[in-house]
Amino acid sequence: MTDDARPAATGRLRLATLLTFSMVTLPGSALGIATSIFLTPYIAGHLGVSLTVIGAAFFIVRLIDIPVDPVLGVIMDRTRTVLGRYRLWLLIGAPIFMLAVYKLLLAKPGIGEAYLILWLLVSALGGSIVGLAQGAWAATLATGYNERSRLFSVLTMVGVAANVIVLAIAIAGPSFGLSNADGIHVMGWLVLGLTPICFGLVAWRVPEKIAADVPGHRFPLADYWALIKKPAILRLFFAQASLQLGPGWMSALYIFFFRDVLGFPVAVSSALLLVYIMAAILGAPATAWVSSRLGKHRTLIITTTAYSLGLCSIFFLPRGHVFVTGPVMFWQGFMASGFGLLVSSMTADVGDEVRLEQGKQRMSLIYSLIGLANKLAGAAQFFLSLSLLAWVGYNAKDGAHNTASAINGLEYIFILGPIFFVMLGGACFIGWKLDAVRHGEIREALDIRDAALGEAAVISALTSQPAPAPGE
Repeated sequence: MTDDARPAATGRLRLATLLTFSMVTLPGSALGIATSIFLTPYIAGHLGVSLTVIGAAFFIVRLIDIPVDPVLGVIMDRTRTVLGRYRLWLLIGAPIFMLAVYKLLLAKPGIGEAYLILWLLVSALGGSIVGLAQGAWAATLATGYNERSRLFSVLTMVGVAANVIVLAIAIAGPSFGLSNADGIHVMGWLVLGLTPICFGLVAWRVPEKIAADVPGHRFPLADYWALIKKPAILRLFFAQASLQLGPGWMSALYIFFFRDVLGFPVAVSSALLLVYIMAAILGAPATAWVSSRLGKHRTLIITTTAYSLGLCSIFFLPRGHVFVTGPVMFWQGFMASGFGLLVSSMTADVGDEVRLEQGKQRMSLIYSLIGLANKLAGAAQFFLSLSLLAWVGYNAKDGAHNTASAINGLEYIFILGPIFFVMLGGACFIGWKLDAVRHGEIREALDIRDAALGEAAVISALTSQPAPAPGE
């Protein structure tokens, strides 16, 4: 933890540091795809819980969970320990995260809405702690405009590895005599095994630097209000909610759509989803490369438009043709791979701007607001999509017969909602001002001030006098 993460000559993170830190994404990515794709069919089909109850449970949990992320963000930004700031919180979140995984992915028949709400709440708490620690740590680990895109692209690619493993379980499970429910259980044990190994490795090997705050008031409510109403943060909030809701909406309905509209069994549907996810191996670094030349906001506008155009083509896909569907899935995955990494990178850039304006580190709080957008979108994607599915008369239970009208309704719900939300997410960045040039100016000002604060702290230690603010 004492080694510098960056070669001084280039300002770039060492590859070893990038790869080690990226391990933090493995458990969360594995759980994310298991939850978004397979948990609803498992609870509805195997455990017999109705779609309405599942959708209501997700929605209630998100409503209860709304204030959790901002509170955690404030506390996390104010944390200073010998273990660091984000390292400590990563270790705190690990056991909470693991308990929720056990209770959800290894749930037994007989559960109801109360059980779902309780353990989804625990899952949300563990995920919030881990996600905030990971995002804020990444933002302070990589400080350059393009270096952040590089780091978040690596995080995306390593997260793909976890997704591939989970999908491989779903694809290969039937060959080993595993039912769909057995496959969910294997996914749960996988996440439980990865969590202590990956989080422990990151906590042990990755350095963490805590920047000095400008001396002043300790809990400035006016600063928090200014942050919440800051136009750049509002743009990021609504963009993140839209870009989460679009693909997330599809995830909630994925198995149903590919089984009943396109005619693919679960194993083949999982293989096609694997194509979508693995496209990020090429899409994430390509997006980072394009953003270094065109800017992050312009790249997001391009990729969201391309994603939506590709989604329109699903209306014309022939039923049951893997080799026709595969390229469309690759295109969609390639374009979608840049959504999260660019928003995360731009959030870090805004965090630097806020620290320059306010003199305090607010990175965890800012990421908590973006995490809040994720949670609201996550609630909406299940509640809205599953409610609409129930409204058109679709029955999700294993072996159920659905009418042609219900299947047609499923098709339109699956495609049109995501197009609207993804295009809205891209439109949030029209006229974005925080580009590479502006961020370079911000970082230069921060470096000068940090150096001055460091010198003031040394003088204070030598003279036993309080350190003055720069300029006093």
